[in-house]
Amino acid sequence: MSILSKPDFHPAFLAGLKNYSAAQFKQDLTAGIVVGIIAIPLAIAFAIASGVSPAVGLVTAIIGGFIVAVCGGNSVQIGGPTGAFIIIIYNIIAVYGLGGLALATFMAGCILVLLGLFKLGTVIKFIPYPIVVGFTAGIAVTIFSTQMPDFFGLTINEKIPGDFIGKWGVYLRNFDTVNWPTTIVGLLSLAIIILTPKISKRIPGALTSIVVITLGLWVARNFFGVEGVQTIGDRFGEINTSFPAPRLISFNMESINMLLPSAFTIAMLGAIESLLSATVADGVTGGRTNSNTELIGQGIANITVPLFGGIPVTGAIARTMANITNGGRTPVAGVVHSLVLLIIFLFAMPLINQVPMACLAAVLLMVSYNMSGWRTIKGMVNNPMGDVWVLIVTFLLTVIFDLTIAIEIGMLLAVVVFLRRVSENTTIKVYGDQLDAADSDMTQHEVLDLAPGVSVYEIDGPFFFGAATKFDEMMRNTAGPKPFVRIIRMRRVPFIDSTGIHNLQILIESSHQEGILVVLSGVRDNVREALHKSHIDSLIDREHICDHISKAVVVANELAREHSVNEFAGTGAHN
Repeated sequence: MSILSKPDFHPAFLAGLKNYSAAQFKQDLTAGIVVGIIAIPLAIAFAIASGVSPAVGLVTAIIGGFIVAVCGGNSVQIGGPTGAFIIIIYNIIAVYGLGGLALATFMAGCILVLLGLFKLGTVIKFIPYPIVVGFTAGIAVTIFSTQMPDFFGLTINEKIPGDFIGKWGVYLRNFDTVNWPTTIVGLLSLAIIILTPKISKRIPGALTSIVVITLGLWVARNFFGVEGVQTIGDRFGEINTSFPAPRLISFNMESINMLLPSAFTIAMLGAIESLLSATVADGVTGGRTNSNTELIGQGIANITVPLFGGIPVTGAIARTMANITNGGRTPVAGVVHSLVLLIIFLFAMPLINQVPMACLAAVLLMVSYNMSGWRTIKGMVNNPMGDVWVLIVTFLLTVIFDLTIAIEIGMLLAVVVFLRRVSENTTIKVYGDQLDAADSDMTQHEVLDLAPGVSVYEIDGPFFFGAATKFDEMMRNTAGPKPFVRIIRMRRVPFIDSTGIHNLQILIESSHQEGILVVLSGVRDNVREALHKSHIDSLIDREHICDHISKAVVVANELAREHSVNEFAGTGAHN
């Protein structure tokens, strides 16, 4: 885990070039062209929804897609702007401006690189699934809500609030300003997106919708006098088609401190989405993603993109799957996809200016529907209630507040649920007369007789703070006469934390004060080491720490007999 060790950075691009053939290049070229075309409406729509110009979305897809392909750890990953970032980007721009977004994205890139260098790629995959489903569904609902003005052509003269409830309050107050030509364009666009895959799954519905609706609107405007439907050109004017030059990002400690939480959210979201996309791709292609290299590649992309005015980048599941479906198998397809976007950016932007805003709104409504994962949520209703509540809380916090709070509270709640389950699964048994010494894999059972005054407390499970409290309560509430020897059987304790060590220390000390001896049995090496470092073993005679219950019972029985003899002798002398 040390950053001083050799970095786990092995780009899939270099491995993909080994034994590369002309036949594979043909497949990658076809896939790259198709994915590049598919990426056009998505990059533009995500950019506009995030509060930046369409050109920024294309520049992000060009640079980010190229770097992810060349530096990433997955052979078929397609990088670019995604819907998951829309809300956090929009909020950062609203509060800190474009300069704040550039700094937050740059910082997020640095965090991703560090995660990869510290070899935490596999750890990121352990984010609880209900949290991922919850915030993804929340993002989908939020994206859906942001598209209402463009889809219905609402005329809103007041400032639209950033919060979900306030936003819908403004929509409802202004819903009487619906522009029906715009609404018709939106509905027709949505219909084409939905129906196109039913005709051919190879034809991208979003692109088909944009081409057909843009051409139809141009005809309606020029030959039938239809007005009132806003286009990209109407809102943003003529878009500059010159590729932006790199520029430095200004920063100071105050701005870094303010933007660090947002940068961390961007980094975690980018890591989760890119590794999720890579995992899905590996399941289809049979490949194997180097998670640490993928994080480093994503980090380099997010460090570079803001230097050109771009927005955050991550692996895009839909575009990655389109790449696989069309034959892409090496990162060359991702490079081709970026070159196709570059050509379109340099030579086809005047045509993009004619695209109706309602059509892009329809594209994002379909994106939000696909992101919602309602079928997954429906299937998770029957899961344990703890998981369901994590999902619900994460979803509601994402929608009502923001993604940063949702991930933080969702993770905290998931940890609490996990600890509760672990503590519930840690059982404590008490034996007073006889004990079955057999392990679970033994066929013959050895029954050990316990001498009077000997009790056995067996801990089955991790001895951490939740279980330690349960053990302490059981020790206090055990009925019957006070024993002379307590055997603590720990063969099934995989680890012990500081609270468990503290409780065990108190137990030993209080037992000694009461004249009760303590014998430990079946202590694993890692637990024994923890006890040694905490000097717990110094409280017990070395002979009283046994590696097996049979030895522990022999020691305890002998101690109990000696105690009985001494007690009897003392009574006789007194008489």
